[in-house]
Amino acid sequence: MRPVTIIDNTSEHRFETAQDGDRAELVYERTPHALVLIHTGVPDSMRGGGVGGELVRFAVAEARRSGLRLVVRCPFAKAYLQRHPELLEGLTST
Repeated sequence: MRPVTIIDNTSEHRFETAQDGDRAELVYERTPHALVLIHTGVPDSMRGGGVGGELVRFAVAEARRSGLRLVVRCPFAKAYLQRHPELLEGLTST
């Protein structure tokens, strides 16, 4: 897997990373008490390399760092976190 650099594009409400001109994203809503994960989009050119999982990990870390409850509405993020429940230890999530 190539190293992934993820940024929080707050003006577009998404965590994102780019490779070779393509962009993967995890769209979110931030409320005063929660980080709501809405949709993960990874272009075909970036699939299979763990980029989607890295976006979810970044979001979990951001929720933890900010003291926010994590609300997971995105089917991909929900499935990823079910496979990696250790990521949610000590974090309030729904």
